[in-house]
Amino acid sequence: MSYDLIVIGTGPGGYVCAIRAAQLGLKVAVVEKRKSHGGTCLNVGCIPSKALLHASELFDEAGHGFSALGIDVPKPKLNLKQMMAHKQETIDANVGGVAFLLKKNKITAHQGLGTITAPGKVKVTADDGAVTELETKAIVIATGSDVARLSDKDGNVIEFDEKVIVSSTGALELDKVPGSLVVVGAGVIGMELGSVWKRLGAEVTVVEYTDKCLGGTDTDVAKQFQKIMEKQGFKFHLSSKVTKVEKTKKGAKVTFEPVAGGAETAIETDVVLVATGRVPYTSGLGLETVGVAMERGKVVINDHYATSVPGIFAIGDVVRGPMLAHKAEDEGVALAEILVGQHGHVNYDVIPGVVYTFPEVASVGKSEEELKAAGVAYKAGKFPFTANGRARANRATDGFVKVLACAATDRVLGVHIIGAGAGEMIHEAAVLMEFGGSSEDLARTCHAHPTMSEAVKEAALAVEKRALHM
Repeated sequence: MSYDLIVIGTGPGGYVCAIRAAQLGLKVAVVEKRKSHGGTCLNVGCIPSKALLHASELFDEAGHGFSALGIDVPKPKLNLKQMMAHKQETIDANVGGVAFLLKKNKITAHQGLGTITAPGKVKVTADDGAVTELETKAIVIATGSDVARLSDKDGNVIEFDEKVIVSSTGALELDKVPGSLVVVGAGVIGMELGSVWKRLGAEVTVVEYTDKCLGGTDTDVAKQFQKIMEKQGFKFHLSSKVTKVEKTKKGAKVTFEPVAGGAETAIETDVVLVATGRVPYTSGLGLETVGVAMERGKVVINDHYATSVPGIFAIGDVVRGPMLAHKAEDEGVALAEILVGQHGHVNYDVIPGVVYTFPEVASVGKSEEELKAAGVAYKAGKFPFTANGRARANRATDGFVKVLACAATDRVLGVHIIGAGAGEMIHEAAVLMEFGGSSEDLARTCHAHPTMSEAVKEAALAVEKRALHM
């Protein structure tokens, strides 16, 4: 069978690339080793975690927030089995939607492990061992990423049993609420999944190697985030290195020590979630055989997503840049357009990121630390949700908006929000920045009252020290 394009992997980057290429007139096939499309994101990542985050947030609000609003209800009772059913229904609807879109766009789907045997040639090995040989003009590697493994002080890889010592995959499938949960890693995945089980009743302790939560997040935001999470009951051990994780008769024991050196501490817990990041997934693709250049586990590409081998391209988590589904989608569209001679492009300076805890954390562009390191002169405007009328009415006053603008041109270089609905609010900043807008542009744009988004306008006003409501 011969095609114009074969995409290996049907996560957000892969299936979007395939659809856009088909829209542009190419004969397209996809290869997927799972029995369902959508990759990690739809099956065991973004989508199921958001289903549980939403459900657990409502459970927590019913138990702790309703009375202050004059709503008296009995203490909510958790039906974890039904909550997990809601999660699965969400997954099924989304992966079914992808299958429909592939069929609608006349894209041929091959189920099995895709291996590149030569430029323009892909071998698909099905679960039953059957092999199908495919030919194509172009190949796109869109195989995404896998959970990063953690090693103890002796160099032994800590293995997941997905019951007691779990990855993000196992943390989405627990059949009961653990009495205690230790999360190794205070990044996005660890904090989101830690939030789910904290709301449902677990005591959560977070052990983080660096000195702050949420990695490269703006330090102002990270500090506020930690305070809010501590108020919710999280316990943090920052600048701490895990030296051992071992199963016990009752659960597990996590041993850690200060990064700078010092005495070890051991915590007994029911479940351990290891959430130390993700790594590109390239196993079984045959990249070494065909000579695709790699660097630190990632596929090396040029500005047009081409690898070192003509006719082979790569996008998403397997290449440079943030491991985000929407970044992969935009790369998929850009590459499909490049393949037909158009000018596909992704603006990597305007890729928003969101942490779906409560409150949410959302950022786009540069942080203060990045601007300082680059020697860029900037002005900052900040506005707290405590001074926002809608936030008060909603009892959602935690957090703030911060706008960073170039001192010389006033062009907005970064926006950072911690607050309820931050993941939705961040997009007006993204649109503004995509068109090279200034803080003055944002400040003079009329915002509906009362809305949480008024805080974005006020933060833009604050860049020139003229906020109206503080």
